[in-house]
Amino acid sequence: MNMETKNKRDKKILAVFMEWDYCDPKRGPSMDKVYFYNNLAKLAAKVEPFWYDAYINDLPKLQELLINKAKVYNPDLIFFVPYIDQFTPATLDFLKEHWPTLAWFGDDTWRFESYAAKMAPHFTHAVTTDVFSVPKYKKLGLTPIISQWAAQLNSADPGPVPPESYEYEVSFVGGYNRFRAWYIERLAREGIKVHCFGAGWPAGKISFEEMDRIFYKTIINLNLSNSVSHDIRFILSGFRSVVNYLRSPKRAEQIKARNFEIPLAGGFQLTNYAPGLEKYLKIGEEVAVFSSPEECALQIRYYLENEAERLKIVLAGRKRAMAEHTYFARLEKILKELWG
Repeated sequence: MNMETKNKRDKKILAVFMEWDYCDPKRGPSMDKVYFYNNLAKLAAKVEPFWYDAYINDLPKLQELLINKAKVYNPDLIFFVPYIDQFTPATLDFLKEHWPTLAWFGDDTWRFESYAAKMAPHFTHAVTTDVFSVPKYKKLGLTPIISQWAAQLNSADPGPVPPESYEYEVSFVGGYNRFRAWYIERLAREGIKVHCFGAGWPAGKISFEEMDRIFYKTIINLNLSNSVSHDIRFILSGFRSVVNYLRSPKRAEQIKARNFEIPLAGGFQLTNYAPGLEKYLKIGEEVAVFSSPEECALQIRYYLENEAERLKIVLAGRKRAMAEHTYFARLEKILKELWG
């Protein structure tokens, strides 16, 4: 009996997820499907998906279909990864009254007040990835389950470290934004070329499998912030930068899935620091961090020249990620808190 079969619980879960990335089939499978649904299916005897993409623009119909689905399926748990306000408080309250419900809130660092604070009371259980939001939940009369983003290998184990050959010296995988582009330009001034992949960059969006391959085949994988920049040089680089600095709700750095995806794939990670990162990866031993373009460039040069030290970090980070930071491990822990 393998570990996944051994850990399966005799429970029924209704997984209320989007099937496609941002409900758009052209963007490929969603994280909900690839990471949450596929791993829940390994943890419970019966997991039924309720894909809501087709009705995202017909919310009255969506409420009706979900309630009817729950009545027919009669689950032990209804698992949500909230996206927008696609489900009304009335719908969520009805479901909560008849079945245990759970919502995974992964962006509480920047949208607790505008989103989770309004939605969480309508669920039986709430999961947060932001330990600093726990007191806020408690003020609402809720004790959230603390979890974190994670990673999952999307294909077979990539192979030994180091690989036979690398394809890139430095790369970045993530969506384009003005701050990230500014950072890449600053590194270019330092003589460092960064190969960029993701929505908005010339190379475009890539598959989950291709993402893992790039992490593995890159000497230095950058993880660049998606939060508001406090670098005065960027803030004053243009009117839009000033406006974004004043208006953006993303005021604090956030631990994201990328922090775990890079080491799990066997890649070396050089990332901006996010509060609490050291609880998951040992800085200097399992991950390297920077706080400015100049410091980033300095570390890139250092780790390119010191292969033995770099590979030691890669192996340690990979071992830690495989043992603790997979979606299977995260979801298994959540279900254990619910069901013992």
